[in-house]
Amino acid sequence: LSFFNRNLLDRDTFSKSDPICVLYTQAIGNKEWREFGRTEVIDNTLNPDFVRKFIMDYFFEERENLRFDFYDVDSKSPNLSKHDFLGQMFCTLGEIVGSQGSRLEKSIVGIPGKKCGTVIVTAEELGCCRDSVLMQFCANKLDKKDFFGKSDPFLVFHRSNEDGSFTICHKTEVIKNTLNPVWQAFKISVRALCNGDYDRTIKVEVYDWDRDGSHDFIGEFTTSYRELSRGQSQFNVYEVINPKKKGKKKKYVNSGTVTLLSFLIETEVSFLDYIKGGTQINFTVAIDFTASNGNPSQPTSLHYMNPYQLNAYGMALKAVGEIIQDYDSDKMFPALGFGARLPPDGRVSHEFALNGNPQNPYCHGIDGVMEAYYRSLKSVQLYGPTNFAPVINHVARYAASVKDGSQYFVLLIITDGVISDMAQTKESIVNASKLPMSIIIVGVGPAEFDAMEELDGDVVRISSRGKFAERDIVQFVPFRDYIDRSGNHVLSMARLAKDVLAEIPEQFLSYMRVRGIKPSPAPPPYTPPIHVLQTQI
Repeated sequence: LSFFNRNLLDRDTFSKSDPICVLYTQAIGNKEWREFGRTEVIDNTLNPDFVRKFIMDYFFEERENLRFDFYDVDSKSPNLSKHDFLGQMFCTLGEIVGSQGSRLEKSIVGIPGKKCGTVIVTAEELGCCRDSVLMQFCANKLDKKDFFGKSDPFLVFHRSNEDGSFTICHKTEVIKNTLNPVWQAFKISVRALCNGDYDRTIKVEVYDWDRDGSHDFIGEFTTSYRELSRGQSQFNVYEVINPKKKGKKKKYVNSGTVTLLSFLIETEVSFLDYIKGGTQINFTVAIDFTASNGNPSQPTSLHYMNPYQLNAYGMALKAVGEIIQDYDSDKMFPALGFGARLPPDGRVSHEFALNGNPQNPYCHGIDGVMEAYYRSLKSVQLYGPTNFAPVINHVARYAASVKDGSQYFVLLIITDGVISDMAQTKESIVNASKLPMSIIIVGVGPAEFDAMEELDGDVVRISSRGKFAERDIVQFVPFRDYIDRSGNHVLSMARLAKDVLAEIPEQFLSYMRVRGIKPSPAPPPYTPPIHVLQTQI
């Protein structure tokens, strides 16, 4: 994270403020702020561009609250209460990352009646470890090791560790009965090959394969990523040496040679590359209004409207929605219900708008969704059956219209779990697996959720009429696994969100990869306007 301020408050009488920025993070579950780090102090400016950057871990599935405090430093004291407070700004890490170009600009608040200026925070993913390499090797005149035929050679690659030991990181396939094999090209991450250290030794051993597993050692050579990266050249022809033979035979030259045929670097794109390039995540929620939930006016009902705390539906909705909303710039979320009889005529609907407007089911923010949910509970009659396919198809229609990678859709279904249209739902999911969408199902209440586990497809990939889903797009969790015995709902909801959202970035990437969609270029990095430096006299 990098920070810039504009138009800070001036607290010094004879010169301008000498600002510092202090970053605090909040532990999940308790509201305690902990200091994460401080920038340097920049003298005599109201528009500081701080040089010191903060490196933080980012997880899509976690909500990381941040607080930035600004002070005018008046002495050498590390104690912040000795300096003038210039205001503060609150946001989440997701908000910064999810902003256009991963650049968030917000007003500084905290001093009543004063304009405290703005802060600009930019986020940049550290990209040192995202490269993979595609390499191909061949060998010539390897030693003959088999009595009846030639050798059956394969290569084993090892990376060296800090302590001088070696760890195996790749084995090629075996090529039968030849002393001049050409192996298939293989792909390996730079991290696995040399831990990202281009000069670290890579040891390659050549073996002759034997059926009984006692493979014969032909010889070995060493190289490094830097050497290999020169590509096909005279530098990348290696003599295969067998130290035992070398020690015994005076005339020993080598046990053959291995040649690098090609070397291609591929940078793996990450979830954040797409977000930074402007891909929006659209969040839709669908709520189960079937009679099996119980009468909303009774405390035993899963839809009970307790004035003092959220019910299970509200908690699940808030937990997941508050994280996803950071990645949706307009913060307008369609909210649907299913399994209820609607006024005025009591017809049963499996995809009705919670806000009562079928033409425009969008609600503003997660709070707007909650409000519409409570309003619906008062106006509709819980009924049945429990059909998922209509809401899945509803979101799929939108997803089918934007397959260019600019949008991705996440549908959250909250249900008490007894599903009536299993065959149609499976069909909908198999069709949706070709679209830019993921489905999260949260099961509330005490029911058996076997059918939901089947939809999740983690154990057996879901299929319908002999067609299998192209990718795994469903994530199911039972709400009861997250109820915190101590009543700390903040913590239990953070755990719930973590588990249901953790698979989304990988599902998102799998869609983009299969479709060959590359991230849009990010807008140019923010460079603050140049200020004339005032020289102190």
